[in-house]
Amino acid sequence: MRQRGRHRDFRGSAREAGGTGERGEWIYGRRPVLEVVRSERRHLYEAILPAEGRDAPDVAELRNALLARGVPFRTLDRDALDDLCEGGNHQGMAARVGGFPYISLEQVLHDVKADAEAVVLFLDHVEDPQNVGSLLRTADAAGVTGVVIPEDRAAGVTPGVVRASAGASEYLRVAKVVNLVRAIKEVQEAGAWVTGLDTGPDARPHTAVDFKGRVGLVVGSEGKGVSRLVRESCDFIACLPMRGRVASLNAGVAGGIALYEIVRQRDATRCGAMRN
Repeated sequence: MRQRGRHRDFRGSAREAGGTGERGEWIYGRRPVLEVVRSERRHLYEAILPAEGRDAPDVAELRNALLARGVPFRTLDRDALDDLCEGGNHQGMAARVGGFPYISLEQVLHDVKADAEAVVLFLDHVEDPQNVGSLLRTADAAGVTGVVIPEDRAAGVTPGVVRASAGASEYLRVAKVVNLVRAIKEVQEAGAWVTGLDTGPDARPHTAVDFKGRVGLVVGSEGKGVSRLVRESCDFIACLPMRGRVASLNAGVAGGIALYEIVRQRDATRCGAMRN
């Protein structure tokens, strides 16, 4: 039974939809919004859904979840929703939610000490939301224990990153730190061996690194790669074989290959289905 007053048709402007000074941020796209609701880690203020009719299963699930949690939702015309999502691919759906629930480095360290097979992903000033989102999606699929990113000159878990991760970011434990080098050292002191993805005479093929046990993986920024001090903090440097004319891969692809080498070395017996 629909709750009266919870759903209304709205044909206003983006300013009317979003307001100025409202709390939270807008997550958009069917999969990201659905995963935000499923994960139950953020406060839900309101949602915008397609008009009721022959709902797809994911829209019906979301509508029912919002009703069950007493979250107001409404419809919005396409132009206003385009403006609200700043041109992002919203697929007719958005939700205003609380900020991403970052954790502390201490919580990451606790998880590393508690798990003899812990994997920590360090993003060394990766700024492109598409790369960060791709890495977070792969990190979730690969069972990463925690992700560590710098506070400055790096993309955090923004709505664009959530969209690029297809909502996988909502299940990850992500810490922001002031000093990435210090964070790496503390993870090492917790028992992990840290490998940086880079090139150079000291680099070994990524398949030659022993990724069993507690490990950390560092993915460098677009263009600059792993910074000097971070590189010097790593226990190992791993490189990916390059046979073409282009000398590098983007951060999202390179990190994904390395993360799945970790998976391959630990468990090559299980496969999951691919989805868009």
